[in-house]
Amino acid sequence: MTENIAGWRRSHCCGDLGGTHVGQTVTLMGWVQRSRDHGGVIFLDLRDRYGITQVVCNPALCKQAYEVAQDIRQEYVIAIQGKVGLRPEGTANSKLATGEIEVQAAAIRVLGKSKPLPFQIEDDLDTSEEVRLKYRYLDLRRPKVKDIMTLRHRVCQIVRQFLDSEGFLEIETPFLTKSTPEGARDYLVPSRVNPGTFYALPQSPQLFKQILMVAGYDKYFQIVRCFRDEDLADRQPEFTQVDLEMSFVEQDDVMGLIERLLAKLWAEVKGETLHLPFPRLSYQDAQDRFGTDKPDTRFGLEIRDVSGALSDTECRVFRRVLDKGGVVR
Repeated sequence: MTENIAGWRRSHCCGDLGGTHVGQTVTLMGWVQRSRDHGGVIFLDLRDRYGITQVVCNPALCKQAYEVAQDIRQEYVIAIQGKVGLRPEGTANSKLATGEIEVQAAAIRVLGKSKPLPFQIEDDLDTSEEVRLKYRYLDLRRPKVKDIMTLRHRVCQIVRQFLDSEGFLEIETPFLTKSTPEGARDYLVPSRVNPGTFYALPQSPQLFKQILMVAGYDKYFQIVRCFRDEDLADRQPEFTQVDLEMSFVEQDDVMGLIERLLAKLWAEVKGETLHLPFPRLSYQDAQDRFGTDKPDTRFGLEIRDVSGALSDTECRVFRRVLDKGGVVR
């Protein structure tokens, strides 16, 4: 049978405990990463998004906790109470932030049970993407996915702090709106109160941005969901973008703002310094050198005009083009 946490309150997270907590009685709650029975003593690795703590269930210290631990399996959700102690000499785990301590269980409650797993909760998965998406709630527990979610949160917070320091207001715009011709098909939402009519999910907040600019909100932004009913080439049906608008500025002002934003993101997230300003290409220069308006400048094999070098060529393919005033590139 499962229990609830009535009367218990989490005192620490699973990544909090260290040598300074030795002797304290703590309450932890989380998921069982693994269970190991070592000759009558059961070890549980208890995990939450903050870290992992080793829990020791010794029948000599608490028979009830040991008996409960015998039935605990991977990914069970449990709550434990116990005293923090140092691990025996030679058994500390330097790879864990909590590797010098363990919690000696005095009571365990099983909050939720888990069926056998379709795959292990680890980064090096030998399973298909279809299976991972079917059990998305399990895939989200993997350390790599957790790190991605944490990174996304950090990026959003840095963007908000930076734009706030630049005088921008964060203003939300509606999702349900009138359909506007912006180049892609709209997703439609039927109106219950007006049968036969539909709202459109906005491709972007362009209509509302223009209203805000006219109203005098000269610096606006939002981290917003956008919707486009397009074929899946290089964009999803819905996606998130940093959307901003500025009044009384020129092109270089907008580029300069985005450069400073990216430099701040790289410095705070990756610890790297970006040198400003970034190299800038005109549309014509990009087409002449790379043949596209979105070039990958890491690719060094640029297009070159060799018409001058071939001015005296007798090769008919090139000669015909040059005689007509064309170029060889």
